[in-house]
Amino acid sequence: MSGVIMSEVNHQRIKTNGLWIHIAEQGTGPLVLLLHGFPEIWYSWRHQITHLANHGYHAVAPDLRGYGDSDSPLSPNSYTFLHVVGDLIGLLDHFGEQQAFVVGADWGAIAGWHLSLFRPDRVKGLVTLNVPYFPRSPNSKPVDSIRRLFGEGSHVFQFQEPGRAEKAFARYDYLTVMKKFLLIVNTDNLVAPPGMEIIDYLETPSYLPPWITEEELQVYADTFLESGFTGPLNYYRAMDLNWEYLAPWQGSKIKVPTKFIVGDKDIGFETIGMKEYVEGDVFKSLVPDLEVVILDGHHFLHEEKAEQVSHEILSFLRKFSVD
Repeated sequence: MSGVIMSEVNHQRIKTNGLWIHIAEQGTGPLVLLLHGFPEIWYSWRHQITHLANHGYHAVAPDLRGYGDSDSPLSPNSYTFLHVVGDLIGLLDHFGEQQAFVVGADWGAIAGWHLSLFRPDRVKGLVTLNVPYFPRSPNSKPVDSIRRLFGEGSHVFQFQEPGRAEKAFARYDYLTVMKKFLLIVNTDNLVAPPGMEIIDYLETPSYLPPWITEEELQVYADTFLESGFTGPLNYYRAMDLNWEYLAPWQGSKIKVPTKFIVGDKDIGFETIGMKEYVEGDVFKSLVPDLEVVILDGHHFLHEEKAEQVSHEILSFLRKFSVD
């Protein structure tokens, strides 16, 4: 099956915002950008790319900067939302599209939120998975806040120091690292015990769930073997710099029509107040045109519940008339 899908997906590298960004694309019609999270690549959208293409859309899944076959600047300072959104605007311009639909998961969701915040004129509709829009705290930087909440065992805190996580990851082969992250079934927050690295704390499942194969996991492993983890980790290392750059948007709302999809067994969904937040009034006040969908599943929903997620995306896109 995957062989057939692979042959229909076209690959190219596009120059945007001073970098070469690799994209996978399929289909013709309105443009849908599919933005992956950590630690993923375009391939995590393989099910949705073909589904959208088969239903009359031009599905485009980039490797975000720092990932896969896209350029990977060395400095963490090159991984702010301003940089990533700049890359995405360049992709829209490349395809000659004034507006696109945007679908993002994890860090890709955060990229989608900020594309919609900075340039709502370019986004027709937004679908985000698993990471809601959180307003900028006026008083405290994100890494400090996370350290106060979860301590120094938090993955976000551990990922800050350049080289630390890379060194810890290197104790495992790439396939094992992928299994530890992509197959997470922890439902509480990712916090390692004192003195332990997060990668050591994460379990390696003894068997695979039915929604992914060893061969599919190997695609990720082979890609990260080539590109490494520094680019992806740099997104975490730019968090405090993002906070500084986001000051002009303090108090802004996301006006773009949005569907937010989350798994009921996602990391921290039940334990850290996320459920109350996404079902409550604050989230809806920040994103006034919002629909929230809670599915049975974990963090990598677009793979675990590929058919359901594809259906949710498509039902949202179909609300908009084709121009």
